[in-house]
Amino acid sequence: MTARSLRQKPTFAVRLALATAVTGTLLAGGSTALRHEERQLTFEAVRDAVSWFNELPAGVQEMTVPVQAGENIHAWWWPAADPRAPALLYLHGSRSNLTDQVQRLALLRGFGFSVFAIDYRGFGRSDGDLPSEQTVYEDARAAWNWLAARQPDPAKRFIYGHSLGGAVAVDLAATLNRDAAGGLIVESTFTTLVDIAKEWSFPWLPLGALMTQKFDSVSKMSKVAMPVLVVHGEVDREVPSRFAQALYAAATGPKRLLLVEGGGHSDSMGAGAEQYRQALAELFGLGPEKPQHAARETKGHRPARS
Repeated sequence: MTARSLRQKPTFAVRLALATAVTGTLLAGGSTALRHEERQLTFEAVRDAVSWFNELPAGVQEMTVPVQAGENIHAWWWPAADPRAPALLYLHGSRSNLTDQVQRLALLRGFGFSVFAIDYRGFGRSDGDLPSEQTVYEDARAAWNWLAARQPDPAKRFIYGHSLGGAVAVDLAATLNRDAAGGLIVESTFTTLVDIAKEWSFPWLPLGALMTQKFDSVSKMSKVAMPVLVVHGEVDREVPSRFAQALYAAATGPKRLLLVEGGGHSDSMGAGAEQYRQALAELFGLGPEKPQHAARETKGHRPARS
């Protein structure tokens, strides 16, 4: 793979391609060096606020949530104006931090949700160092426990994940009973991390055996008992929409697939806002509001990335 071709790949895909190249070079599946290098290339955990972040949107409450290892994750709770609103756990992707998610958070709030968003350990103001597949799963579980205590009605609790956060969301949902939540929403996500690595690297590498960070959503989807909404941009260059179609096919319960015309990896929620509202109403029985206040509150913020 040439330097020129790498520059032409999307950021997320570049890191995975490099991860597989490193894996194939080292050929040391159990080595500490390999695991550390792979995790560094999988996660682009940023501590500092993004340059375009001005201040917290009005109404956002900051807090910390303890996790199993005795460390804390940093979180934002953005309640809706209606105290009867459903609550949603927001799980972001593999790079940046909460300050890069404001626009997408505001859109979800405009859809009618109270939103609880976290930074995994190693991201933003959360404790911890280099994340791993296991630690982000633990962080999601701790955040879910917090949300479940805040919203006592299981039918009004939802899980949302974008990009790699979609894999975290699927893992969490697969561990819950049908009556523990109202539904799962995954956007711009993939079947397995190995599949994405194969998409952008060397198909002859035995990646399933070499990669330690699996994020195998497709095998877990059949264990998700709650309704599932799979959303994907039709022109997503980082994670092709066929991955969404495969996840949708693997889901066994009530489900819906929303392919957003013109939507890319990071902007499908905004590009398909009206379709999103319709899908939320039809699958989950939600009646979201028009996001007029959301657009006003996010002035000055760029679209969230993965």
